[in-house]
Amino acid sequence: MPGPVTRIGITGHRQIPDAALSAVRSGIRSELRNHRPSARALSSLAAGADQVFAEIALDCGVPLTAVIPGMDYETHLGGDEVRAEYRRLLKCCAERVELPYERTHDEAYYAAGRYIVDHADRMVAVWDGAPARGLGGTADIVAYARRTGVPVTVLWSPGARRA
Repeated sequence: MPGPVTRIGITGHRQIPDAALSAVRSGIRSELRNHRPSARALSSLAAGADQVFAEIALDCGVPLTAVIPGMDYETHLGGDEVRAEYRRLLKCCAERVELPYERTHDEAYYAAGRYIVDHADRMVAVWDGAPARGLGGTADIVAYARRTGVPVTVLWSPGARRA
């Protein structure tokens, strides 16, 4: 009989430098495998950390919940490849949560990050330790998780720098 469900959320940078990608991928895989078979994954499916996490969760057989910020989200995800990957991952999700519309994109991102923290037992943060570049950035979500007592595993490679 499987143990209790462990919901694992993701927050992280949209751009992961090659110098950090291998450590990030292996760290995510390890985190998800440590909680199988009862793990569940939560992601907004944004470019970078969210999509890497979602892909690895699916590869590991971990059910995925998409948390969609309340805005015209898909149009702000980036180029055609990122949007195509978003749509592909979204079709593979076991569940989809669409959040209420927010006044600004930053508020929508922050609301999605808080939702993931509020519904997670633990968080994975693909984070270089730098301050957020806008409301709802990785540093903001890590700080929120720590304030609310949700454990955070930070994944990064020492010396790796974001563009």
